[in-house]
Amino acid sequence: MSADRIESRARFDYVRYANVWEDGDVLCQALQPGPGRRILSIASGGDNAFALAADGANVVAVDLSPAQLALCELKRAAIRVLDHAGLLAFIGVREGTDRAATYRAIAGQLPDDARAFWDARPDEIARGIVHAGKFERYFATFRDRIVPLIHSRSVVRELLAEKDRRARAAFYGEIWDNWRWRLMFRLFFSRRVMGLMGRDPEFFRYVEGSVAERILKRTEYAFTVLPTHSNPYLNFIFTGGFGAALPRYLDSARYAQLRAGMDRITFVRGAVQDVAVSHAPFDGFNLSDIFEYLDPPTCAAIYGSLLDAARPAARLAYWNMLVPRRRPDAATDRVRSLTERADALLAVDRAFFYSAFVLEEVK
Repeated sequence: MSADRIESRARFDYVRYANVWEDGDVLCQALQPGPGRRILSIASGGDNAFALAADGANVVAVDLSPAQLALCELKRAAIRVLDHAGLLAFIGVREGTDRAATYRAIAGQLPDDARAFWDARPDEIARGIVHAGKFERYFATFRDRIVPLIHSRSVVRELLAEKDRRARAAFYGEIWDNWRWRLMFRLFFSRRVMGLMGRDPEFFRYVEGSVAERILKRTEYAFTVLPTHSNPYLNFIFTGGFGAALPRYLDSARYAQLRAGMDRITFVRGAVQDVAVSHAPFDGFNLSDIFEYLDPPTCAAIYGSLLDAARPAARLAYWNMLVPRRRPDAATDRVRSLTERADALLAVDRAFFYSAFVLEEVK
């Protein structure tokens, strides 16, 4: 029987995620990047690969999608050339004037394939590349078309205003959580709509039960238990920007470290298990939520390849959103689960839609 390879089932010819929707703070606390440590990271939008490199690690960032890698290369070029304010304006986090001119100024830093990709997409450059993903457009539809049917702009502002935990819970229960919110949320974040407009439908192949109900439960946690004003992901969903709640890699206080880390990142196109073997060894693995998309035998085979590329005490970090995935039974003697630490990190994870964070360590 052939392996269940996601690259044969889903499309990878466009930017799916313009931002990384996993908390860089959680990841860096889990993998403990630092000078001399080598980390294999899913590239996606680049943000967490950048965060790991800014903390001193040497990072190999891998992705199946040439579009995602072109996005990463453009972000890296912008970080190298622009100051912090210029970077935020160019990528679309802050208002920008002439992004096309800025692009022309930094395009010479790009590899030929990345430059050809972005030369053909001037409209996405003009909008700001953090808005160029299918997932971000999905949230823009929610923000612009759905939320106004539920709450006014003033209520949305109040959602994101700084409040203590008791006030957040009261606001959610008394003002936000009405029947329109529950109805529209269940419709918009259903498996069908999310598969059509947000994620690839193939990413739901192994999901059982209601998608919307589980995400709604995690959303209530984010609105009540976690501070909303400092949550970059929540701010982006409801405003189209991060406000003052920048993700880890964009922190102004760390910008010099970020720039210094750009030469410690290598971007590679391919399957994670193949790149792990060809670029071994590694002290850490940022695996995003890749195991959700695959059947258990394929997950076990990939996991085994990663262990073969791991140094002693290497850590593997990954998320479960809708499909429970953990260390395969065959790896029990080689890997220990850091469950207590992982659960503590999930409790403060601002990328709130994940049901579990998994942290495991090679014995």
